[in-house]
Amino acid sequence: MKPALIYSQRFGDYCYGDDHPFKVLRYQLTHALFDELGLLGNERVDVLECPVATEEDLLLFHRQDYLERLADFSASDTPRADFFYGLGDVENPVFKGLYDWARLVCGGTLEAADQVTEGGRRIAFNMAGGWHHAHAARASGFSYLNDAVIAIESLVRQGLRVAYVDIDAHHGDGVQEAFYTSDKVLTISLHETGDDFFPHTGYVREFGRGVGYGYAVNVPFIRHADDRLFRIGFERIALPLLKAYAPDVLVSQMGVDALRTDPLTRLEMTTASIEFAALELKRLDLPWVVLGGGGYDKINVARAWALLWGILSEQAVPDLFPSQFVAQATSLGLPTRRLRDLPHRASDDDHLRALKALEGNIRLLEEVLFPLHGVTTGAVL
Repeated sequence: MKPALIYSQRFGDYCYGDDHPFKVLRYQLTHALFDELGLLGNERVDVLECPVATEEDLLLFHRQDYLERLADFSASDTPRADFFYGLGDVENPVFKGLYDWARLVCGGTLEAADQVTEGGRRIAFNMAGGWHHAHAARASGFSYLNDAVIAIESLVRQGLRVAYVDIDAHHGDGVQEAFYTSDKVLTISLHETGDDFFPHTGYVREFGRGVGYGYAVNVPFIRHADDRLFRIGFERIALPLLKAYAPDVLVSQMGVDALRTDPLTRLEMTTASIEFAALELKRLDLPWVVLGGGGYDKINVARAWALLWGILSEQAVPDLFPSQFVAQATSLGLPTRRLRDLPHRASDDDHLRALKALEGNIRLLEEVLFPLHGVTTGAVL
């Protein structure tokens, strides 16, 4: 069946605040770019309205007391704070409709999961999903409800084994934590090291616990890692373990804040890494739930996810923005007319430092995890 894009005009009904780095405008821009590129409204794709998750859905992971506090704060016209639940600080502001927004996002991810299981599709993309930092009873990292965990838990309860791959610049800590003691979910996160970077987790020795030992996989990069190093980490670690695990369903978080022009991160990757990861994951030919994620340059988000959607829907995407989109994007500070980045390499010194750190991590992961999954060291795919 056709790949499905889960979308709603309601994504634009909410606001974290004028000074907050997360802007919901990125979804409208992305949808507009899809449309201008002719990636919607044709026989190759279906666009489905995003539903709202029920409280019963949310209780698959989140605690009742936390949900009650979210609902209470969401209904108030006056911003409040409860730091026990991580609510009301600069990172996770409280605003009118907060709970509605978070439930809408979760509903989209649950719909995507339903589409690739009950609906018979191979691919469903919820660009508003990917809130991988939320914990069972605490907001974190702009994330109030963890849509990925809720959807994965629903799949596991159907008896399915799930692989979760996260390429956001920030470690997918909430998802790893939720399944740290389970062998029914393989979590793989490729991200900037937590040494001095949020959420300060995702170290290479975080392998899981109990029956989950060996099912948490982390490939951290030090600052200035570029496309070359992302490809090495993905090919050497992520792909062999995914093939060995052979999940029933693949869930991926495709954050684009690892791009070198993102204002919050220090990696030096380009849109080539997004396309590479998407192509390799698609070749696995699994039922695939695709989620958005981080990205704090609005134009970066639009162009990277346009390239992603082109791969998901098997439609060609040009190197340059369509002329109709340029006028709209220029008013938002469009720095380039290139939709697809030109190749970029980190400086030799930065690259060598990052390569040395990555090689050490890969050796450890191959030594510890590969035997557990029956993977031959250095296996190529």
